[in-house]
Amino acid sequence: MLLTLLIVLTGPRVISGLELGSSSKRGGSRRGKIESGKRALNVGLIVPFSNFLKKNYDKNIGAAVSNIKKQKYMWSNTYSLSDAQVHLEMMSINPSPTVILKNLCETFLENNVTTIIYMTNSEHFGRTTAASQYFLQLAGYLGIPVISWNADNSGLERRSQSRLRVQLAPSIEHQVSAMLAIMVRYNWKQFAVVTSDIAGHDDFIGAVREEVLRMKEDLNLKFFIQAEVKVTKEEHIDKLVDSETRIILLYSTKDEANNIMEWAREKELTGNNYVWIVTQSVIGESRKGTASAKPQFPVGMLGVSFETSSDALIDQIQNALSVFAEGVEGFLKNPRHANSTLSPRLSCMDDVSSNTEARWEEGESFYKYISGSRVRCSQCYGKPDISFLPDGTLRNAELNIMNLRRGMQGSSSQLQWEKIGAWRSWDKDNHGLDIQDIVWPGESHVPPQGVPEKFQISIGFLEEPPFINLARPDHVTGKCNVDRGIRCRVKPRSNETMTDKKNGTQDEFQCCSGFCIDLLAKMAEDLQFEFDLVRVDDPKWGTLVNGKWNGLMAALVAKKFDMVLTSLKINAEREAVVDFTAPFLESGTSILVAKRTGIISPTAFLEPFSVASWLITAFAAVQVSALLIFLFEWLSPS
Repeated sequence: MLLTLLIVLTGPRVISGLELGSSSKRGGSRRGKIESGKRALNVGLIVPFSNFLKKNYDKNIGAAVSNIKKQKYMWSNTYSLSDAQVHLEMMSINPSPTVILKNLCETFLENNVTTIIYMTNSEHFGRTTAASQYFLQLAGYLGIPVISWNADNSGLERRSQSRLRVQLAPSIEHQVSAMLAIMVRYNWKQFAVVTSDIAGHDDFIGAVREEVLRMKEDLNLKFFIQAEVKVTKEEHIDKLVDSETRIILLYSTKDEANNIMEWAREKELTGNNYVWIVTQSVIGESRKGTASAKPQFPVGMLGVSFETSSDALIDQIQNALSVFAEGVEGFLKNPRHANSTLSPRLSCMDDVSSNTEARWEEGESFYKYISGSRVRCSQCYGKPDISFLPDGTLRNAELNIMNLRRGMQGSSSQLQWEKIGAWRSWDKDNHGLDIQDIVWPGESHVPPQGVPEKFQISIGFLEEPPFINLARPDHVTGKCNVDRGIRCRVKPRSNETMTDKKNGTQDEFQCCSGFCIDLLAKMAEDLQFEFDLVRVDDPKWGTLVNGKWNGLMAALVAKKFDMVLTSLKINAEREAVVDFTAPFLESGTSILVAKRTGIISPTAFLEPFSVASWLITAFAAVQVSALLIFLFEWLSPS
């Protein structure tokens, strides 16, 4: 069920022994006593139209208010807050801008709201996200702080959000951190990012880049983003194919993900070696650790999620009200706000008095106390207190790690998301992960390597210190230790004997090291290939003699090797028959010769042109000079 929940905390009004009823046209009426002689903190609550859930809302509102009274806040001596002061309004899931503006003006501003608590668990990431964005922007323009819990908060554009908002739900940054924590656990260092046109897709890519940079700087963990692809039609998948990636992070809506996975299946990107890790928006609403899946989703997908059911949303009412109560306490404790009434004078009417203001002046100051509050989470046993980062996002968040597997019935068509563990941002062990058994792609119980299968190439070389050095293996182990380089095959050239040939021992293995070897090892790691390193028979670099190449060049041209590795100089003849990499060293070698006497003729400057050319140039110069002298004399005054 998709729900939208908005709680509005209205400003204080002095009340004397009155009983107030709700002004709601849809939500019915609830009545209660107000403490006399105290200012009232009126609270507005906006929920979706649902008669079935109304009793649950009332029950949780009453429990939240009772819990606040038990805290014995200092402001309770002068202010009153009871469930009778919660005005219930009902709004459709996709409200029009007119409905939003009407509720803001007629319900909130007329009651001098001080804070808006805005909650949604809609997973549509479309019109509902746009409606939320519009409401939050209006509140921000008016200077009213917002406490929100939005399941689709990843779809709210960061660049256009209100600066006066705190978010109780896990943010898109938390989801990205959990996804990369999974990659760290299984040593996956390269991946691709796939998004759709979903709202907030640019913010998701930005969050991935920032988390990759943070892990590099703080934890010395290096990741490589192989591709960033926005897929809106089938041909966009080709870029993903060209990247040869095996680990893919997906951010889209559930329906868009179904289309993307269908196209990916046609391109063979959903096989046993491919792992798709998805966000909350792809999984959708989950309840008690399970969620339904689209038919095109392959077995073995991983995802991060948090519960967005109606029960989970209602449970957040108490947390939101507690954050507000802590904010009021901190605000009124400051001596500078001793005379403040937390009552903004805002109005949407044209014929307003001079006491009204276009933007609440105390709003930003009050928001600082809300964002700086620390509250013990209700029904969060063993978890840190609720607090916020400077940008208003939740400091400590917990996400479920989900795995797509077959249901209990064992039917091939019955797939569902199941919780297999959790990620906790405050837990430093295992990067916050606590995961049980995973069903991997192809229903395997062994995780994929996350890289393409390695291919084998043959590489020829010639030794030349310090680029390539040769050394004997360790005389005890017979292996190449770290300080001796890597194993390479060497064929004896001059001292080869008949006995060696008969015994088949003409090839021996030595240890190669040096700058070129280090470069080769790095290339093999990044490009994922294995190699056989062999010294060429002819110990020459390679020159063209009678139309034929010798040495290293001859072996390469004859395709005895896939590539050669050494300090081979680049010249025009060699470039005509083979491809060179970008130069990795400029030698800077120069040749100096003595200057001979008389080597330059005194008439050398005349040599570029023929005699006829010089005669014509001289004739033209004389004629032009004569013409200029004539004009000068003719035009000069007498």
